[in-house]
Amino acid sequence: MNLKKAASASAALGALLMGAAPQKPGKQFLNPEGIPKPIGYTQVVVSPPGRMVFLSGQGGRPAAGPMPADFASQAKNTFENIGRCLAAAGARFEDIVKINYYLTDLANTAELRRIRAQYLNQPAPPASTLVQAGMGAGMLLEIEAIAIVAD
Repeated sequence: MNLKKAASASAALGALLMGAAPQKPGKQFLNPEGIPKPIGYTQVVVSPPGRMVFLSGQGGRPAAGPMPADFASQAKNTFENIGRCLAAAGARFEDIVKINYYLTDLANTAELRRIRAQYLNQPAPPASTLVQAGMGAGMLLEIEAIAIVAD
């Protein structure tokens, strides 16, 4: 057993002997002092060790049927698609630590945030929002994400 594992095992045993269950630190969301205060996202997320899951960009086409023309329907479908991708990897929305949005029009940002709130457990995940021209026919947004599933 290496020293790091031995120290961890020793700490866990000590906590059990003292009557306390060992604690795994959760995600921490930080907005450090001295940099501009962000609007709509968190500057830094610190995540405990785990299995990293990278999601390719997902769009608003539903599982069956044509691409809807309106942004709200595409956004809902996109998050539903993300949910299916996360589930396939044994992850959940709560495991997301970084998300990137590609929009054809920044005017849809408020609607995106409204719909995002129905899926994510955090009001402002670390994010990048970019205007993207030339997406697939009829696509108004694409979202990619990174999640970490705790061991």
